[in-house]
Amino acid sequence: MKLGLVGLPNVGKSTLFNAITKKGIPAENYPFCTIEPNVGVVTVPDKRLEVLARMYDTKKITPAIIEFVDIAGLVKGASQGAGLGNKFLSHIREVDAIVHIVRCFDDPKVIHVSDTIDPVRDIETINLELILADIESLQKKIEKTAKSVKAGDKSAAAELELQNKLMEMLESQKPVRNYPASAEENEIIKGYFLITSKPVIYCANIKDSDIGGSDNDYVKAVRSYAAKEGSEVIVCSAKIEEELSSLEPDEAELFKEELGLSSSGLDKLIVTSYRLLGLISYLTAGEPEVRAWTIARGTKAPAAAGKIHSDFERGFIKAEVVSFDDLAKSGSYNNAREHGLVRMEGKDYVVQDGDVILFRFNV
Repeated sequence: MKLGLVGLPNVGKSTLFNAITKKGIPAENYPFCTIEPNVGVVTVPDKRLEVLARMYDTKKITPAIIEFVDIAGLVKGASQGAGLGNKFLSHIREVDAIVHIVRCFDDPKVIHVSDTIDPVRDIETINLELILADIESLQKKIEKTAKSVKAGDKSAAAELELQNKLMEMLESQKPVRNYPASAEENEIIKGYFLITSKPVIYCANIKDSDIGGSDNDYVKAVRSYAAKEGSEVIVCSAKIEEELSSLEPDEAELFKEELGLSSSGLDKLIVTSYRLLGLISYLTAGEPEVRAWTIARGTKAPAAAGKIHSDFERGFIKAEVVSFDDLAKSGSYNNAREHGLVRMEGKDYVVQDGDVILFRFNV
């Protein structure tokens, strides 16, 4: 899974990226500090893996991962080349979802490109640039499809109708993700790689002194805006996240307790991302390795096996499945089997989150 971090300059985007990846990229207080998109990989926290590692006496734990792309600050007019221009819009097309960092704090020492703090205005500034970029991209597709229709391609007529509907939405300054597409239309739209078709998480960046308190007026405005388009919102302090990332795990837990936080902003972001993209994790366990595998919700056993190796999918015979909760309560795989908690599943089995699976295959 790949998430793209976007936002106006100086909203805390690079600071949050530092926290996420511990890569320490520059985050100085001036626009366009991030000149090339920075990519970092972060592991997905999953306490189930530690339980399985103790159970199977293994020291090798391989968690699921998320790739974050820090994309340089966009500004008004980016779709026409202002600021750093279209170069960075192309990087957004490659991600699965967009994390839109929004400044929700006052600080006269931190420059804002528009001089004043207005999160809804900032959101609309970037959203408009993404919409304008999509209009340009979709117009080219419409022209190509229209030629096919004139040439007598009957299947192209239906696609042209869909494209025109999407264009109407974009021209009314609404993102494509708000279009009520059917399952079939969704598959077609995916092939267009439109930026505004991607799901969005708005990350309201507040000052550290506001952590643990009620929403400030800026955050309330972001929540109201997001609710209208059906997007998700998380609240965090990029500076606190950066501090947490520099601490040892035990120290970080104590720091979170002091702040009254049940989870870090990063953890909330990952959980929200999984839910937004319809992702789950299944687990494999043994003495050599305990590992989490990310799949789409609704994936059947053979395709899940293919995440490990294509041979597993091609030669799939069956899957031995036990839920993590049942396995943990049983204390061992043998105990779970003796209590009838290990099931043999076939090709039509839909893998569930937390399934611990042993695949049987033959090639």
